[in-house]
Amino acid sequence: MSVKIIYFVHGTTKDNLEHKATGWLHGELSQKGIERIEKLKEQVNYDEIDLVFCSDLERAIDSAERLFLGSKKILHDKRIRECNYGDFNGQDSSLIKYEEHIENKFPNGESLKDVEVRVRDFCEYLLKNYDGKTIALVSHRAPQLALEVITKNISWEEAINNDWRKTKNWKPGWRYEISLDNFAKLYNEYKAN
Repeated sequence: MSVKIIYFVHGTTKDNLEHKATGWLHGELSQKGIERIEKLKEQVNYDEIDLVFCSDLERAIDSAERLFLGSKKILHDKRIRECNYGDFNGQDSSLIKYEEHIENKFPNGESLKDVEVRVRDFCEYLLKNYDGKTIALVSHRAPQLALEVITKNISWEEAINNDWRKTKNWKPGWRYEISLDNFAKLYNEYKAN
């Protein structure tokens, strides 16, 4: 059993341009974000994708619809929404220090480990229901880093340090694969810790 995932980050938002941490707020795509999605359409191999999942936050929904509407079925799932920054939702993005919130929750929000639990549950759901399929995900930073942790068996510190947002290594889609054997092994290791 295995599922291939192609991850796409949502388009640049107005909050991104204003250096605000949107978190669990819906956010709105900027003109720059819309233009980048239009360019991205030329780089996507639609034939290899069976189904699209996106976060239930508007910036991800809008991005998914602009990228896939009319070509693929799009499902919304709250398990792949951004980290809840709690009191920092909508505040200056300089307040969002992932390194300090791997296990410690943002005030009145979540930790990155909480996001990992959600994304692990989502991965398990994919394995049970979409064996052999290639799924496109349109989501956010924390869920992508959780995929890095889950599929590559790396630490959160390593995922944060290697984040393409820091290394400026954007791609027109990041590829991950989850398998029942590998996922079960990683999940059991996670539960043991």
